Amino acid sequence: MTKPVEVNPEESPRALFAYELRRYRLEAGLTQAELAHRIGYTTSVVGMVETARRPPGKRLANLCDETLGLDGVLTRLCAIARWETVPEHFRDWMDVEHDATALRSWDPMLIPGLFQTEEYARIVIQDEPGITPEQVEQHVASRLRRKSILSKDKPPQVLTLIDEGALRRPIGDTNILRRQLEYLLEIAQHPDVTLQVVPYSANCTCGLLSPFTIAEMVGSPHIVYLESSARGQVIEDRTTLLRMTSRYDAIRAEAHSQHISLQLIREVVQQWT
Repeated sequence: MTKPVEVNPEESPRALFAYELRRYRLEAGLTQAELAHRIGYTTSVVGMVETARRPPGKRLANLCDETLGLDGVLTRLCAIARWETVPEHFRDWMDVEHDATALRSWDPMLIPGLFQTEEYARIVIQDEPGITPEQVEQHVASRLRRKSILSKDKPPQVLTLIDEGALRRPIGDTNILRRQLEYLLEIAQHPDVTLQVVPYSANCTCGLLSPFTIAEMVGSPHIVYLESSARGQVIEDRTTLLRMTSRYDAIRAEAHSQHISLQLIREVVQQWT
């Protein structure tokens, strides 16, 4: 019989989830195959989660809680383990983004992370010097999870300004960029999303230095996320907020309307076809 892989629960949140899942499964008198059958997953998936080789998913954790008669302990551990894949400097902002009633973003270089396809995000992330393939996949998964805010019962109003250059910058091959732009056209149909393109001809240069997002919150001051080449910053300083709000308004004044913006994106899609 193959000796079980020993997992140190103190090593990481994922390892703790793996350790506790195996412990509760054994207490229930189930083999990996039996648990996998009951929750509708393969034995291989359960095995990889129990050895911390695969991060747990929320659905798997929920089903394990239900099958093992637990009170949500694995679901709570899963939530902690999922944060493990998010860059530390971005965790505070993801909480803000989730609770925001409105998000106003500007990006002069790339398609904003909230609207990136999996292929596009992977190309952007994997170019980071020193990043491992595993870290790439973890960060891609974290970025894609951000989209869940648009499927909430009360999603935030999202107003996004994108520089025309981001539409034409060749990220990956032509198929990746075309599918990315097609996804922009799709997401722009969401009732809570407004997407505007700032054309090359815009006279405003105040936004060329860096991307940023302004989050509006209920019962608290607005918050800014300011990106840089090193790391992002969550800023609550009122002076900075007023300056960034004025900058955002100046950039938006130079943007096309959404109707014209989507027409421009369709034209660029044809160029990348």
